[in-house]
Amino acid sequence: MGTHRTTLPGVGVQYDYTTESGQHISVVVHHDGRRFIGFYDQDDPDSCLLSVPLTPQEATGLAHLIDAAPIDAVRTEGIDLVTEHIPLGTRSPYGGRLLGDTKARTRTGASIVAVLRTHSAHPSPGPDFRLAIGDTLVAVGTREGVDTLSEIIAEG
Repeated sequence: MGTHRTTLPGVGVQYDYTTESGQHISVVVHHDGRRFIGFYDQDDPDSCLLSVPLTPQEATGLAHLIDAAPIDAVRTEGIDLVTEHIPLGTRSPYGGRLLGDTKARTRTGASIVAVLRTHSAHPSPGPDFRLAIGDTLVAVGTREGVDTLSEIIAEG
């Protein structure tokens, strides 16, 4: 089980998820906000059996159905502003380090507005907030800034 993030130049980002039972699902998030969910053949991980396009509103609705405790989305239609959840995985160089070490806003223009942990949320974390593997960073910024921040968090 796990998630893998791949930047698709000129398109957006692809998130591949493998369930505990081995089912491969991917979500492609385009720069313009469109999303596609792809379902793959377990015997041939390169064979997409079904691709379902979703509008931003449909994606939000589906997320609310899946997530037992959804976070209300900030409506950003018409402006260049996105909100993303960025997981802090085991490969991230920032596990155990201070949020200020990321220099997120200086490097990307995106802001980390909250850190989510398994049983708690930390809104408006300061630069002295210590990150932990498994945290989810809630970032707000331009699509480009948030994508760059996600790459920095994932791999330094």
